[in-house]
Amino acid sequence: MGEPVNFDVDCDTRGLKCPLPVMKARKRMKPLPPGTILRLVADDPLAAIDVPNFCREDGHGLISSDDKGGVLTFYIAKG
Repeated sequence: MGEPVNFDVDCDTRGLKCPLPVMKARKRMKPLPPGTILRLVADDPLAAIDVPNFCREDGHGLISSDDKGGVLTFYIAKG
């Protein structure tokens, strides 16, 4: 990921293990209007698999993802 992405809502799940990062993201996104951008930060390596699957299954757009030293950052547009 090069340029930072502007986001509307932040969800920091560092320290939480699978499936909690996705569960927290889902709960955080539920009341938001479509098109809202959520930044999800996680340090669970399984999030690299779980988050793209979550986006695909729930109809959200994964704008970008990045891994810097084991800290994963995802930008998700609510579908």
